[in-house]
Amino acid sequence: MLLYMSQPQEAAPTPLHSVSVAGVVVREDGLLLAIRRADNGTWELPGGILELNETPEAGVAREVWEETGIHVEVDQLTGVYKNTTRGIVALVFRCKLSGGTERTSSESTAVSWLTPDEVSERMAEVYAIRLLDALDGNGPHVRSHDGKQLITAG
Repeated sequence: MLLYMSQPQEAAPTPLHSVSVAGVVVREDGLLLAIRRADNGTWELPGGILELNETPEAGVAREVWEETGIHVEVDQLTGVYKNTTRGIVALVFRCKLSGGTERTSSESTAVSWLTPDEVSERMAEVYAIRLLDALDGNGPHVRSHDGKQLITAG
């Protein structure tokens, strides 16, 4: 054992990940808040990279407000999602609308309240599942994807 430990070992590369947060904002009528991203035109949840000095809940509230003009109360964690290609771990929280007025930003070209069916039509599956998971009440869910499709365990 001592001989083995004294042999030079190749160091495993340190994985680099970033943590993002996103909010599933549900209105009283059941509609869900979504944005069309300015950088790539896709429909997604409002959210972004968590800053070093903030809690996940504060980050969600900040990101939703920055991208949509909507103020929220963060309710509960509904899922953890990893993009295995980009090394992004996303924490998704269900939120309650607490004020504000919808508006676009430098990060969003559209802000819309969608039905669950519209979410499935407009969003790629890897992003739509985050909204739909938040509605089923069975979370928090833990899923991985490669940016295009979900990766199933096993």
